[in-house]
Amino acid sequence: MSKALIVYTSMTGNTKTCAHIVEDKLKELGVRVTVKDCTQAGADEFMDVDICIVGTYTYGDYGNLPNEMVNFYEDLASLKLKGKVFGVFGSGDSYYPQFCKAVDDFTDQFIKTGATVGADCVKVDLSPNMEDLANLHAFAKSLDWWQKRMVV
Repeated sequence: MSKALIVYTSMTGNTKTCAHIVEDKLKELGVRVTVKDCTQAGADEFMDVDICIVGTYTYGDYGNLPNEMVNFYEDLASLKLKGKVFGVFGSGDSYYPQFCKAVDDFTDQFIKTGATVGADCVKVDLSPNMEDLANLHAFAKSLDWWQKRMVV
């Protein structure tokens, strides 16, 4: 049975909701899942799982990482995650010109670790709607599919 870790941060609860949607779908697929707030997780915990997932919101006009995610983001850069699958999702407000930029920043950071992109990132405008729910389910299925291919 594969293992996944979802590390998230959420200001309004939207990204937390997304994290639990992904968690539920992965569990349905038979994946053992742990979900942690970023303040309770270390990036090195990704070394102990098969599927690495980050959920983050984007803050402000310039698409900033949330303050509470900065250390986690920086620590991620020091890891070698070759052989692992990753995915990133997040929420933002399309009113701002840098919509969900933190999602892109984490995706780039994971690529530098050598991990394999397991799913297209999911960007949610404010709170998840029915289309986002379907996208998050597809995200989880894709991560599971890629992880199974990595094992073979």
